[in-house]
Amino acid sequence: MSLPPPPPASAGTTERPAARPATRAFGRFQLRRLLGKSERSMAWLAYDPRVEQDVMLTLPRSQPLDEAALADWRREVDLAARLKHPQVAPPSEIGVQDHWPYVAVDRAYGATLGEWLEAHPGSSALDHVGWICQLLEGLAAVHESGVAHGDLQFHGVLVSEQGQVRLMGLAAASEPELPGGPRPAGQHQRALAVHAGDLQARRERGERDVLCAGLMLYRLLAGQPALDEPDVTASAQRLPPHGRDIVRLPWSLPRPVPEALRAIVNRATSSQERQRYLNARTLLRALDGWRRVDGQDNGGPLALLLDRLRSVGHLPAMPGVGRRVARLAASEAKRTDELSREILQDMALSLEMLRQVNSSLNQAAHASGTVVITVRRAVALMGLEGVRRAAQALRSWPGPLNEHAAARLRRLMDQVRLAAFTAQALRPPGYDGEVIYLVVMLQNLGRLLVGYHFPEEAEQIRQLMRSSPPPPNAEPGTPDLPGLSEEQASLAVLGVGIDALGLAAAKHWGLGDEMQVMMRRLPLDRPVRTADSDLDVLRVLASAANEAVDALQIVEGRRLPAALAQVAQRYARTLSVDARAVKEALDAGQQALRNGLAPEGLDADGTAEEPTGSPGAAADGSPGAAPAVGEASPAPARPPLAA
Repeated sequence: MSLPPPPPASAGTTERPAARPATRAFGRFQLRRLLGKSERSMAWLAYDPRVEQDVMLTLPRSQPLDEAALADWRREVDLAARLKHPQVAPPSEIGVQDHWPYVAVDRAYGATLGEWLEAHPGSSALDHVGWICQLLEGLAAVHESGVAHGDLQFHGVLVSEQGQVRLMGLAAASEPELPGGPRPAGQHQRALAVHAGDLQARRERGERDVLCAGLMLYRLLAGQPALDEPDVTASAQRLPPHGRDIVRLPWSLPRPVPEALRAIVNRATSSQERQRYLNARTLLRALDGWRRVDGQDNGGPLALLLDRLRSVGHLPAMPGVGRRVARLAASEAKRTDELSREILQDMALSLEMLRQVNSSLNQAAHASGTVVITVRRAVALMGLEGVRRAAQALRSWPGPLNEHAAARLRRLMDQVRLAAFTAQALRPPGYDGEVIYLVVMLQNLGRLLVGYHFPEEAEQIRQLMRSSPPPPNAEPGTPDLPGLSEEQASLAVLGVGIDALGLAAAKHWGLGDEMQVMMRRLPLDRPVRTADSDLDVLRVLASAANEAVDALQIVEGRRLPAALAQVAQRYARTLSVDARAVKEALDAGQQALRNGLAPEGLDADGTAEEPTGSPGAAADGSPGAAPAVGEASPAPARPPLAA
C-alpha cells in the first residue's frame, strides 16, 4: 500500500477540519486530513482503530531510497525519541508502512500551531514570543542530545489548551538534495544525517533549526510568511550562504512591533551568518530578556540585573583596594580630596560610595531631592567608617569572572578611564574634573554592568558591532558588511538596550533625574544641539569623549582620522573643538592612562597636573568644593555642577 498524495494546498498551510468520514487509508490508520506540508515533511491527522483515538502522523515527503537509508532514518528518529522533555511530544509509535516511515503522536498533546492560530486570531506579540521561547527550550534540549529537528514548520509544533508548546516529528523529515542535482543511484538519502562525531554537520543542522525558529517568529509577528514562502525551511535556504534574499521585519505592520523585539527578529534572520543566533539558547536568552522587560511596568530593565546585583554586587573591587582605603582612612590627617582621589582609582568603590550615600538620602524624608554626584561629598557625609563599610561590601577582583572575562572587563575599565581623561582635556575652563570623570563613567555604567554580569553576552555584542567581509556568493566589489550599532546589538542579545540597564541601575540607587539626564549619551543619528545649561555641557562633553574612544576601539587604523574628524564636526559648535583638539585630547588621555594618574590628573589645557588638589577645591579639601546637584557652587562664576 502506498501513501496517498497530499491534496493540492500551499506548502506549509493548515487546512480546516472537514466533517466527513475518512476515505483514505495508510495501513491501519484512517487519514482524516492534512495538517500541513513542506518540501521535506507532512503531517496528517489520522484515526487509529487499534487504540480508538486520533493521532498525528509525521512522514518524510519522499521515501528512503533503499534499506540502508531507511535504517539511517530509523536510527536518528529512535535517538530523538529517547529524549524526555516537557517541550517535546513523545512518539506513541515509530513504524514503517510499505517502506514509508512515520512517527505517530497522540492528538491529546494539542493542535498544530497553524490550527491554533486559526482558532485564536487575536494572539499578542507577547503570546508569540512565549510560544517561541518554549519551542527554543525544547530545541536546545534536542540539539544537546545530539540530534536536530530537521524541518521546523508550523505543522511540527503543537500547542495545548493550556498553552504548552511541544515539538513533534523530530528527525522525521527528508533531507534536501545535495547541490548540483539528485544524488547518484545507491547513495543514501540521508547522506547529510548527523552521525556520532560529525560535529560540523550537527552544528549546521542545529543552526538551520534556529534560523527556522526566527523565521517562524517573523511570520507570527508580521502575519505573513517571510519571502511569501509558507515553507519555513525553504525560506531559510533562500538566505545566505545558499541564497541572496534578505529578510527584515517591515515597518508597516497591522500591529506595531517593539524596537527591542524587532532587533531580535532581524538578527535571527540576518543576511550575515555571523550575526545570527548560532544556538537555541542564545536566541532564547534574548527573547526571554525582552519578555521579562516588557511584562513589567516599572524598572523593567533592572529585572535582568537585580538578582545578580544583590548576589555579587555591581562591580568587583580592584586588588588591594580594601587595604589601601584602610591605610588612608587610618590617617586622620588625610584631606578629604586626597582620600577621594584614591577611591576614584577604583570604579567599583566609587560607585558603591555613590550608591550608599544616595540610597541613604532617599530614605531620609528631610533630604528629599538631594543628590550626591562626587566622591568628595560622599566621603564627607559617610565619614571614614562609612568608607570602610563600602570597601568591605565589595567582592574582590575578579568576582565570579573567569580569566578571559576578567581581562575583557579590565580593558573596558581602562577604556572608560581613557574617555574620562579625554573629557577632562576637552572641558571648558571652570568645570569640576571629578564631576566630569563620574559623568563619563556613569554614561558607561550599562557597559560595565553587562561586562561583569553578562560576560558572554557582552562578547556577543562586541562581535555584532564588527564589520564582516561579504558572503562568498556576493557580487565582485561588494564592500564589507557593516556591524550593528551598540544599541541594536544589545537589543538583539539581551532584549534591552545597554544604556537602559545603566539608567535603571542609577534610578535604583537614587541618582535622581538630573544625573540620569547627563547619563544619556547623545544619539548618534541626531545632530548635537547647543548646550543650554551646565547639565547639557557635561552630557555633551562626556558623549564626545566616549564617541572618540569608541572610534579607537572599532575603527581600523587607516580610517581612524576620518572617524575622529567626524566626532569633532559633530561637537564643533557646542564645545568649540576641531579634529586636532580631539586628537590631542585623546593623546593626553592615553598618556595619563599610561602614567597611572589619578582621575583628576589632567588640567583643562590637556597637560598633566600635580595630583594635590582638585579644581575648585578649598585649600583644606572641605566637601563644600564639590556641590551636589542643586547646591550652590563655591565658584560664583559658574552655575551648579561647575567648580
